[in-house]
Amino acid sequence: MTTLIDDRRVRARDASPARHFYLNMALACAATAFLGFAPTYFVPLAQRTFSASPVIHFHGLLFFTWSVYFVIQTWLAASGRVVNHRALGIAGVSLATAMTIFGFLASVHVMQHAAALGQKDAGIGFSIVPMSGIAFFAVVFVLAIVNTRKPEIHKRLMLLAAVSILDAAVARWFITFLAPPGPPGPPPVPVTIAPAVVASLLLVVAMVRDWRTDGRVHPVYIYGTLALLAVKVLNWPISESAAWHSFAGGILALAQ
Repeated sequence: MTTLIDDRRVRARDASPARHFYLNMALACAATAFLGFAPTYFVPLAQRTFSASPVIHFHGLLFFTWSVYFVIQTWLAASGRVVNHRALGIAGVSLATAMTIFGFLASVHVMQHAAALGQKDAGIGFSIVPMSGIAFFAVVFVLAIVNTRKPEIHKRLMLLAAVSILDAAVARWFITFLAPPGPPGPPPVPVTIAPAVVASLLLVVAMVRDWRTDGRVHPVYIYGTLALLAVKVLNWPISESAAWHSFAGGILALAQ
């Protein structure tokens, strides 16, 4: 009995660094989201110089709430509070659902705003970026929920979902520090690829951790990262296709 108890303590001690790794990654995701949007949203909002549609504000609130939620969930798991972690997971389903809905509504709002600026085609083309992003997040989140009884898969899918929506925050760094001032309206779709690649570096960190601790990279990271980058790259040709302009243009027509 004493040997069994000691063995459990050793396994718990050895597992602790892994649990805290995901907590640290969640903190990194939250920091990236906050620092990315600070210059263009949080600071102007605090200074009362930022004006936007309620849809955009609620969209931002939901997505940043997700970052905080992800930190709380990984902290609960790292501290061994599995029951609380699972109970709060129910709230996560509702939050992810709301994010998907308002992510879509925000995409429609961007098209409407571009049309009002006389850039209807550019707005329709750019809408593939937020729509594909929220669709990817939703699919990965559903897969994570399906695999809740497989923690090694579940936690990696949750990290993949969190990283997949960070490209917008990273893009703000490019806008603030690298991009020259330009005309109002949606940017060209190709410029969204680089921020997605930078955000994916967090997944590279997770791959290196897998390699060092397990001697191999988990398939979730390999296929998930490839799928994420494929979506971001394919956004470019799809955004210029007649099929996408017909599809997204139809959504815009219904919204107006």
